[in-house]
Amino acid sequence: MQRWGSMPDGAARLERAFRDAGRPLFIPYVMGGYPDVPTSLRYARALAQHADVIELGVPFSDPLADGPTIQAAGQRALDAGTTPQDVLDMANTIRAGPPVVVMTYLNVVLAHGARVFLERAAAAGVAGVVIPDLPVDESDEVLGHADRAGVALVPFAAPTSSDERLEAIGRRARGFVYCVAVTGVTGGEISVDAVLTDYLSRARARIDAPLAVGFGVRTARDAAEVGRLAGGVIIGGQLVRLIDTAESVEAAEAALGSFGGEVRAALGG
Repeated sequence: MQRWGSMPDGAARLERAFRDAGRPLFIPYVMGGYPDVPTSLRYARALAQHADVIELGVPFSDPLADGPTIQAAGQRALDAGTTPQDVLDMANTIRAGPPVVVMTYLNVVLAHGARVFLERAAAAGVAGVVIPDLPVDESDEVLGHADRAGVALVPFAAPTSSDERLEAIGRRARGFVYCVAVTGVTGGEISVDAVLTDYLSRARARIDAPLAVGFGVRTARDAAEVGRLAGGVIIGGQLVRLIDTAESVEAAEAALGSFGGEVRAALGG
């Protein structure tokens, strides 16, 4: 397994966030450019007041891991002209706050060239990159570029991951492992049951890096229940729903701030 002493800089920053908090981390997801870049930056800043790590999404035309709520947000961001560089610029703007992780898809990375994209991410202060459609056993080249750039390549794990695959994820893990709580796409509803408990127990036995759980976490109560099993809780779709139902940008900012505070308190912050 990867040892923390050899972590690239971004992974070391993420490791410190998990180690120093003394409780599960709150990791909100913000779709970059939704509904436009300046407004999404306001939303990221509202959440950063309560977040331990911020995840910024790069809008993509074929987001295989995203459910309808985040897909719609991503399409609106694309329609507004949002580019991957816009999201990196957002990361650069908020880099003085919690560590920033960017979620994107492999085609976006390859379109720029993996080395170039990861170097640009590092220059923007990005601590980690999540690429959900990059299989762990095909990740060596991108991982090498990420390590050299000092950006953590955060791998995905799923309830269907075999013990052998979890071991492979553990060997390549940087920063933390994004553990998908439900099979399928974002936007479902999480069940903190024996299946999730067993899956995370198997992952913990084979992975040294912290585990952060996402997909289907909707409430502060959900977050608290998941936090008893994992080192971090990722919430995305519910934040988009709060934005969608707000009457104004100011109301959305207030709703995000209030919700973020509730989640942080539920996690012991």
